[in-house]
Amino acid sequence: MRLLVIEDNQALVSNLFEYFEARGHTMDAAPDGLSGLHLAATRQYDAVILDWMLPGLAGPAVCERLRRNANVGTPIVMLTAKAELDHKLEGFAAGADDYLAKPFALRELEARLNALVRRARQGVGAPIVLVVADLRYDSTTQEAWRGDERIQLGRIARKLLELLLRESPGVVSRERLEYEIWGDDIPDGDQLRSHMSMLRRALDRPFTVKLIHTVHGTGYRIAEIPVDK
Repeated sequence: MRLLVIEDNQALVSNLFEYFEARGHTMDAAPDGLSGLHLAATRQYDAVILDWMLPGLAGPAVCERLRRNANVGTPIVMLTAKAELDHKLEGFAAGADDYLAKPFALRELEARLNALVRRARQGVGAPIVLVVADLRYDSTTQEAWRGDERIQLGRIARKLLELLLRESPGVVSRERLEYEIWGDDIPDGDQLRSHMSMLRRALDRPFTVKLIHTVHGTGYRIAEIPVDK
């Protein structure tokens, strides 16, 4: 997942980054409501972790502006020390999808985020056709094309392709790819490398422009321009 944390408590932000990056997720952070609003409105994230009490613009106001003014449908989990029912109702009325009172367990936050992102990707708001250069992938029909040529892919290759396309031109770590494909039950041997090799043969070998790039020591990405240029 690509996550945005809007939180002014730097110790909490550091804990969130340490936990989620170790799980293979990509993280951005904003220390106040206005900068968080700008990031959430101008960049694509799978979910937003939004604090209630923020400098400049409070969490509910950020949420409401994203929903009503920027028309952003990204799932939002609101964090707050305010556990009273009225505060929860205010957060939901502003457009939050879930609510978690501090202190909380990181595993619970991750589970809630996974559930929200899974539902969002299955809903009407999820991207239908993902495009990079002449490569297209329809996430509904699970069909891949380069130009006018349809590319035949297996189940794991299709999932890898969709993950890479959703993050393009960003780099997706090996750890995240393995977790998204196999969860905690990662098979023995470098199965990810084997599947990426098969995906590269299908998508790149017959074509002049290569789109799959290995970022040594980190992971992979799909982009027209190699990562070192």
